[in-house]
Amino acid sequence: MGQFLLFMLNIYSFIILARVLLSWFPNIDPYSPPVQMLYAVTEPVLSPIRVFLRQQFPEMGMFDFSPIVVFIGIMILERLVIAVF
Repeated sequence: MGQFLLFMLNIYSFIILARVLLSWFPNIDPYSPPVQMLYAVTEPVLSPIRVFLRQQFPEMGMFDFSPIVVFIGIMILERLVIAVF
């Protein structure tokens, strides 16, 4: 069970990384099915964190640190899974 949870956390990390890398290429069609799938999978996690960060740090401007917070959260969850299982 622990190995499966670690595997799923790693997969989600790669999905978040793909979303971050996708933002570096402005010419990619945001309405293509693969891009829509990435947004559908990542936005429910990133959006609340993004809103919280903008409320707490309004001077951040256009920088989006929510993926970094998610990566840190995934690292903490991985440590918890290793400790429990």
